Amino acid sequence: MTTNYIELRQQLEERLTQFGREMPGPMSGFARLHKKAVEDGALSAKVKEMMALAISIVVGCEGCIAYHTHDAIKAGATRPELLETIGVADLWQALWDEFQKP
Repeated sequence: MTTNYIELRQQLEERLTQFGREMPGPMSGFARLHKKAVEDGALSAKVKEMMALAISIVVGCEGCIAYHTHDAIKAGATRPELLETIGVADLWQALWDEFQKP
């Protein structure tokens, strides 16, 4: 089965908005942390979002993949940059899987 990440992100956005209304303190804190973590600094927001995408792929978080793909594109990531990010993540996922074998 193929995941539609555009639809998944929209569904998660709706759930997070609802949760934010129900739990404004924790969600506003998370939103501030996320904003500060990915803003331009020594690394650009685009690079940070591509890093977050790679981590999301390695840990297998589909919602995170949806969000960070969207945000990387919004920050200016190109298709070739995203493909390289996916390639790096796939490499580390394969290595991680190999090293976890008994």
